[in-house]
Amino acid sequence: MQQDYYEILGVQRNADQETIKKAFRKLAIQFHPDKNPGNKEAEEKFKSAAEAYEILSDAEKRAQYDRFGHAGVRGGAQGFQGFGDMNDIFSHFSDIFGDFFGAGGGPRRQQGRRSDGPRRGADLRYICELSLVDALRGVDKEIEFDSEESCDGCHGTGAEKGSQPEICPTCGGTGQVVRSQGFFSVATTCNGCRGQGRVNRNPCTVCRGQGRKKVHRRIQVTVPAGVDSGVQLRVGKEGEGGYRGGPNGDLFVEIHVKEDPNFERKGSDLIGHVRLSYLQALLGAEVDVHTLLGREKLIIPQGTQPQSILTLKGHGIPHLRSSSKGDMHFVVEVEFPRKLQRDEEELLRKIAESKGEIVTEEKSGFFGRKR
Repeated sequence: MQQDYYEILGVQRNADQETIKKAFRKLAIQFHPDKNPGNKEAEEKFKSAAEAYEILSDAEKRAQYDRFGHAGVRGGAQGFQGFGDMNDIFSHFSDIFGDFFGAGGGPRRQQGRRSDGPRRGADLRYICELSLVDALRGVDKEIEFDSEESCDGCHGTGAEKGSQPEICPTCGGTGQVVRSQGFFSVATTCNGCRGQGRVNRNPCTVCRGQGRKKVHRRIQVTVPAGVDSGVQLRVGKEGEGGYRGGPNGDLFVEIHVKEDPNFERKGSDLIGHVRLSYLQALLGAEVDVHTLLGREKLIIPQGTQPQSILTLKGHGIPHLRSSSKGDMHFVVEVEFPRKLQRDEEELLRKIAESKGEIVTEEKSGFFGRKR
C-alpha cells in the first residue's frame, strides 16, 4: 500500500505551500544522495519526498489527490508517471534545488542538456484595447507585435550551412561544471560554452550564431461579442517560434475594454441616463434615447420619479457563453424650469388651489420679487 503524501512530508492536510516546501527541503537535505552515498534506503526516501512534493506543490494535482487518492494522479496520458532516476528528479526540480543547495543542487554529470532536442517556444501575451461598442458587437482586430523564431539560414542550429555545433570539451555537453562542496555537488554554468553545451566554431552569417531572429508580425484576432476586461483569448501556435524544430508557443490576447463617456457597464447590463421635463415625468411620455447601437423608444410612465430606473430589455451586452443579452437601464433625471411662463404659472397655481396646496404668493417671475 502506498504511503500518504502528507505523511511522507510530515505535514497536515490543510498545510499551505510554504509549509510543504519547507518540509520537502528538510527531507531533501536529510536524504540527499551526496550526503548518503550508497544508501539505498535514503535514496528511496529522497525519491518518495520528491514525488510527494511534485503532487502537493501543484494545486490541480493536489486537488485530484485529495479527492481520489493515488488513483487520481496516476495513470493515463496526463497522469504522473513517477521519476525515472535521481537525475530526473534534479532536472525536474532544478529551480527548487538551486534555491536549497546553490546552483544545480545535485549530480548532473550524466544528465545532459534537455534543450538539445526540439523545444516548444514561449507563450506571448498581448493587451488589446476595445471600445464598449466593440465589446458589445464583437470585432475582428488586427494586432501587431514582435516575436522570435528559428533562423531560416541555419534552421535554429546557429551554425553555418553544412556544419554543426560541437560538443563543448569543458563540460561534455551538459552546459554545467559540477564541483563538490561538502555533502553536496554544486553545478555552475560552463564558461567554455556559456551553458549551451555546444561550441559553435562556424557561426551562421544570417543570425550570427544565435539560431534565432526577430520578426514583426501582424495577425487578425476574432474577438467575440460580450468580452470584458481581463478576458484572455488563446490563439494557438501564434506565440514565439519553437527551438530546433519544436512547436510554436501560444499567443494570449488579454482584453481591456475602455470606459465609455455615456454608459457604465455592470456585468452584461448597461447603465445610462435620461433627462425628462417635469411635465413628461408627471404626465408620461415616449422619448428617444441613445443606446450603443443607435436610438430607441423609451416609455415614460405617468408619475415617474427622479432617480427611478427605466429598463430596455435585451439591449445590454451579450452573454459570452450564451445567446442571451443583458439589459439597458436608464436613471431618470427630471429637469425643473428656473423660470415659468406667465400662462404656465397661472395654470399651475389653479391646480395647486384645487388640491388645497399652500404655495407662495404670485410673483413677477418664478423666484422673482413680489409685486
